[in-house]
Amino acid sequence: MRIIDHVIAGAGAGSGTRTGDVYDPNSGQVQARVNLGTQADLDRAVAAAQGAQPAWAATNPQRRARVMFRFKELVEANLDDLARLLSSEHGKVIADSKGDIQRGLEVIEFCCGIPHVLKGEYTQGAGPGIDVYSMRQPLGIGAGITPFNFPAMIPLWMSGVAIATGNAFIMKPSERDPSVPVRLAELFREAGLPEGILQVVHGDKEMVDAILDHPAISAVSFVGSSDIAHYVYRRGVAAGKRVQAMGGAKNHGIVMPDADLDQVVADLSGAAFGSAGERCMALPVVVPVGDKTAEALREKLIPAIAALRVGVSTDAEAHYGPVVNAAHKQRVENWIQTGVDEGAELVVDGRGFALQGHEEGFFVGPTLFDHVTTDMSAYKEEIFGPVLQIVRAPDFETAVRLPSEHQYGNGVAIFTRNGHAAREFAARVNVGMVGINVPIPVPVAYHSFGGWKRSGFGDTNQHGMEGVRFWTKVKTVTQRWPDGSVLPRGAEDGGPARNTDAFVIPTMG
Repeated sequence: MRIIDHVIAGAGAGSGTRTGDVYDPNSGQVQARVNLGTQADLDRAVAAAQGAQPAWAATNPQRRARVMFRFKELVEANLDDLARLLSSEHGKVIADSKGDIQRGLEVIEFCCGIPHVLKGEYTQGAGPGIDVYSMRQPLGIGAGITPFNFPAMIPLWMSGVAIATGNAFIMKPSERDPSVPVRLAELFREAGLPEGILQVVHGDKEMVDAILDHPAISAVSFVGSSDIAHYVYRRGVAAGKRVQAMGGAKNHGIVMPDADLDQVVADLSGAAFGSAGERCMALPVVVPVGDKTAEALREKLIPAIAALRVGVSTDAEAHYGPVVNAAHKQRVENWIQTGVDEGAELVVDGRGFALQGHEEGFFVGPTLFDHVTTDMSAYKEEIFGPVLQIVRAPDFETAVRLPSEHQYGNGVAIFTRNGHAAREFAARVNVGMVGINVPIPVPVAYHSFGGWKRSGFGDTNQHGMEGVRFWTKVKTVTQRWPDGSVLPRGAEDGGPARNTDAFVIPTMG
């Protein structure tokens, strides 16, 4: 049985005795075991980071950027192998796995420009003979706690910016699919990253708590469910850390009467069911405005869902693969039953789906509900599976209100040909990321990712300049050079007239 170990100062060999099973979601069989770390493992990683980080911070940003360039080349050269490895543990199809890696690499591309974005501000003559400038400096040691659903993208979002800005970084990936983060750390080392700057420790809640409590870790980035995100935020802040904690979502897609329904259905097929719905930017709720729109949309959705192909992750024709494990499959199917019990109309039932030859795999068929109402718990909570819910809205105002009043505020989309409606919606909706005829509005890497309400805890978003701000602290220097201070003794002073006035704070002068 393959054992997945830590990457600590270039070596594994954890001190713990507990392990976790890593499944192949396509077959339902255990394919590897991951060592679950201890406080002693984390302490070793922190000690290595403390030893390596000062020299890395002192390395000029251009040299740090060269490591990013080389790392990007290595990931691209190993893309096929990384995608197969990712799919074998997560279950998403190869095309989705390549997208997972590519979206992470786009943040690395942003990090290749780190010398530019780290430039500070400068004011000459802020006062009599006084200049003021600022600099961005690394925090020291950061940590990232990443989820199972994007085992390449989110570790790269966090580690790339943290490392490029001069920090050491300790990654705690999901124990469900830990191999790709380990492989990425190996490729970073091959790219020239000094030993101790990026390390991987595996674990469960015990390791999470150890990270949140460790006094030498200055900042923690987290992505996961909202309840745990809130816990991570509160505990980390109580320990004096800077924390960004991204939580769950229940993203809505508003369909206006003038929308191109064929395009909407094509978009929903990917946004609601792609990656088996296991992504916080999925689109699990569609809100047609008006009954005529709702009936027309439903009529087109049913055959489109019937045409979806569920298959193993290596099936190039499959639209999506299995969910990550048996417990998650059961959770999704329980939510489908809850929707039925609460009175929603189950139009397409994905429960009991079995793939021939892979009957033990963790597959859930595509599911469609209609006449879902806002008082249903199946609407209020995140299902995180291939389940699409139709919530009918009588008018535009209701369509704005539904996502605005929901407990989650990650992403939202509106489908329309009406520019005024789109502009009004984008300005008024109480959600962090908005798509206009874009079903999954994940920002490009040089912008920032982050939701509102229970979708995000903390004041700073992921990647882009928000990420740079999160992983650095600003130091501001106010300087004055006294007249003649650099002249050698006895030298003739041919410089400007000396100012012998007493020092006055610039704002008082």
